[in-house]
Amino acid sequence: MPEPNHAEPDERALIERFLVQRDEATFREIYCRQAPAMYRIAARLTLGSSVRADDVIQETWLRAISALPRFRHESSLRTWLVGFAVNVVREMQRPRAEVISFESLTDELESGEPDPALLAERDLTPQLRELPEGFRTVLVLHDLEGLTHAEIASALGISAGTAKSQLSRARAAIRSLLSVPTSDGARRNP
Repeated sequence: MPEPNHAEPDERALIERFLVQRDEATFREIYCRQAPAMYRIAARLTLGSSVRADDVIQETWLRAISALPRFRHESSLRTWLVGFAVNVVREMQRPRAEVISFESLTDELESGEPDPALLAERDLTPQLRELPEGFRTVLVLHDLEGLTHAEIASALGISAGTAKSQLSRARAAIRSLLSVPTSDGARRNP
């Protein structure tokens, strides 16, 4: 059995130490562990805008640090932070967002699931712009960031079943957006 690594405190211990000491070194350690994933998520949710992603990260941390005493460790810190980031992105987009209900989308989209590995390798920013916010968020968190349905549900305050349903519809919408018309009017995948 491998020995535990005592040189690197676990997440709970770091959080507790920060809450007691409120020292910069402990905050930096928490931040450095979470920042790469949080920035990647923010950049994808803001469709590649580094300036907006920076704003999302800053606001996420401001809100999270204020709420940290209420963090109950029912999810990972990353999942908890994702919830803040998603809410910040939603608030940033609210004045411009077009509300599209999931029910209003047609059910005529092609069936079959795209390979998440292919989605991650391809620049989907133009197609992600076309997705309703809920679809985009679930697709980014699951297929591009690897969060589980349970983690997504926890971060977004929805059920795991809703996360699965939105992911399925998001994949169908992406599939539709990725297909291109041929000269004879048929559609083919690039």
